[in-house]
Amino acid sequence: MTKTKMVTRRQATGILGAPALLQAAQQKQPNFLFVLSDDHSTPHTGCFGNPVIQTPVIDRLASQGMKMDRMFTAAPQCVPSRSAFLTGRSPVANRMGRFSSPMPPEIKTLPELLRAKNYYTGVCRRVFHLDGMPNPTPLTRRIYEEHDMKTWAKRVDFLHTGGTRNDTPKVMNGFLDKAGQKPFFLWVNFSDPHHPWDRNAISKPHDPASIPLPAHLPDLPGVRDDLARYYDEISRADDELGMVLNTLEQRGLADNTLVIFMGDNGHAFPHGKGSLYDPGLNVPCVARWPDKIAPGTASHNLLSGEDVTPTFLEAAGLSATKDMSGRSFLPLLRGAANYQPRKHIFAARIPHGSANYTAQTKSSSFDLSRCARSSSHKLIWNYTPYQEYEPVDSAKGPGWLEILAAHEAGKLSPALGKAYFTRPRPVVELFDLDKDPSELNNLAGQANYARVEEELKIALQEKMVTDYDFLPPPFNETAPPNPQPAR
Repeated sequence: MTKTKMVTRRQATGILGAPALLQAAQQKQPNFLFVLSDDHSTPHTGCFGNPVIQTPVIDRLASQGMKMDRMFTAAPQCVPSRSAFLTGRSPVANRMGRFSSPMPPEIKTLPELLRAKNYYTGVCRRVFHLDGMPNPTPLTRRIYEEHDMKTWAKRVDFLHTGGTRNDTPKVMNGFLDKAGQKPFFLWVNFSDPHHPWDRNAISKPHDPASIPLPAHLPDLPGVRDDLARYYDEISRADDELGMVLNTLEQRGLADNTLVIFMGDNGHAFPHGKGSLYDPGLNVPCVARWPDKIAPGTASHNLLSGEDVTPTFLEAAGLSATKDMSGRSFLPLLRGAANYQPRKHIFAARIPHGSANYTAQTKSSSFDLSRCARSSSHKLIWNYTPYQEYEPVDSAKGPGWLEILAAHEAGKLSPALGKAYFTRPRPVVELFDLDKDPSELNNLAGQANYARVEEELKIALQEKMVTDYDFLPPPFNETAPPNPQPAR
């Protein structure tokens, strides 16, 4: 018996007594805990190499399992990204985009599929974004009611949204009490580090001067101040994750629970949330499953948000359904020699929020684009290049306002001026991620990258056709060049 197991069982006996210990011993099916922080990019986590951010709980969880630095969400926004997590399908295939779009009733979700194995399922904490607007206008409320569109109370056994971070342990314990002796799936949603970023969110705030700046952000006081407050909220999310994991430990459930922690999409800064660049899609992903996942392991394989549901299903002894484009990475977690890594990930930018469209609408609310990414290159296809660029959520913050002022004064670097203020934006973008990880140098159309560009176009075409995408594909279908994959 390992030291960890001895401590866990002593805790179970001391807190819950012999019945809980017997229940834990008898339970054979694994439990599942899926935890999402909100707007959290991979570089903003200690275990992924950030030297100053305070994330001790995430770092410890990674040391107990596997960290994956190439997890990409299926969209750079909350609603469509989360729809992929819970279905194994792209948000395009799910018809999920606007905040006012509930999950279509015919699309089966992970918790519903787990009922085949007698799982008790639930969602808790902040708004989880898959049942339409939580406080809709009277018109939207009437539409929801007349067409019976809000379905999540039927999809899960336990639905509890709202409250504060301090309510998390109480809500979790309420869920676990109701689960009884059944195996469980619980999806916990954090509010942090979503914009707006609080000041003094933690007792020891991060020093703006110490924060490493990514190349896609200029070194301006407002940008540093925004980043410091964003870091503070990540640390507060880290503390809430500690509450979640402590609840498992206290109830003697940690040893039989597969925990996956992720961000729902990237940070709400320029080049991030709402864009198909890596800061908008690449999120931290850490998984722990004692005796199943080797501690302290790491993976650099490409993973998609579409892969989450197939992974949990396989861990439960179930197969992905035929309509799922995601693929299980459980063999990767288990260290299986026969694991076949992905060659590409795909993502879609869809409308954000629920505002209507006007002549003044900017890209933060409405923008359409698609991307295909390999381990070394990325292709982005922009379908609304004339939309004026604006970062999602943070456009009124000091960082973006100072970027605007620097651009107007001619003090912004040419690379950033081109990235944020070119209009129209290029329809096609291609990036060599090894040479240009910040995705600032567009190589589309260059002869020496023609084969790479064609390969990614072919991959994107296949994805768009098989997803029944409503946007035009890269190749002209009325006069196809009959391209062959680059070999």
